[in-house]
This record gives sequence, structure tokens and C-alpha cells, in this order.
Amino acid sequence: MRIPPRITTLGGVAALLSVLFVGGPVAATATAATTSVGSICSSALPAQAHDTLGLIDAGGPFPYDQDGVVFQNREGVLPGQNSGYYHEYTVITPGAPTRGARRIVTGEETQEDYYTSDHYATFDLVDFTC
Repeated sequence: MRIPPRITTLGGVAALLSVLFVGGPVAATATAATTSVGSICSSALPAQAHDTLGLIDAGGPFPYDQDGVVFQNREGVLPGQNSGYYHEYTVITPGAPTRGARRIVTGEETQEDYYTSDHYATFDLVDFTC
């Protein structure tokens, strides 16, 4: 199983650095990525998302040629990373004539799997402990 990445904040680090280099505290602000990513229990995912996660763990085969391509994070919703860090996979939507809007986007970290049901507008980090 994959393990979610450790989520760290700059609050404590920024405060320490500001005292050392500036001589006083500074306010740390959250980025859009840290406020736009939620969390979802794996048990709350649709069955098709579990199918997709199983295919990812098995290395395929995937139902669409686009599955496994690099996700560019153009929307900037996920935490900023180098190109090639994220990959996207289709979560099949029953009855949809196209790939639909649901995806799993994986990061390089173990169990760093994000689910989106609205074609990248919002993401939830999958929590495999619930």
C-alpha cells in the first residue's frame, strides 16, 4: 500500500527564519493548493475508483490510452511539483459516452492518490485508513 506524504507547513519554519534573519515574526499565508485539496475516506470512493486504484497497483491494462499520462496541474490545485510528478487515470462513469469527469491523480509518494469528480476543479487526497 502507498502511504500519504507528510504534510508540513511553513508556519514554524517561517517564524524561526524571520526571527533569525529579519529580526521579527512574519505572517505565513496559505497557498491555493494547500487550501483546495480536501480529504476523502477510501470507503467513500465510488466502486469505479477502487477499480482504477487496483489497475494502477497492477500496472494496467487501462481502459483509455490517456491513462497514465503526466498530469500537468495547470489549475494549480494540487501542491506544486516538477513536471512528471503527477499522473492521471480515468475513473469510469457508468453510462457516460466519454471518459467523464472523474479521475485519480497519483503523485510519486506512496499512497499519494487524489480523487476528483469534477474534472480537476477540486481534489481530495484519498485516506486509506478509513
